[in-house]
Amino acid sequence: MLTTLTPEGVQTIKNNPERIREVNRELEQLGATVKAQWATLGRFDFVNVVEAPDEQTIARVSLELGSRGTGRYETLSAIPIDDFIGGI
Repeated sequence: MLTTLTPEGVQTIKNNPERIREVNRELEQLGATVKAQWATLGRFDFVNVVEAPDEQTIARVSLELGSRGTGRYETLSAIPIDDFIGGI
């Protein structure tokens, strides 16, 4: 999941950096798990490796986060390379 903060999101993180971990716990309540997370410089503010049991779950996560107005989110489905090769 690639994240770009809105001005409101930047202000939230500035005022309460722990909000990042709080959101990660909220994702767990929605059925997804943050496996790795990096703050980045450039077009995206965060790169998150998020694991979910299915695409419906990650869609629910994206919709919930997006509805808050503090960030824009882009998700990418990832296929393990062995599964990818085996499916070709």
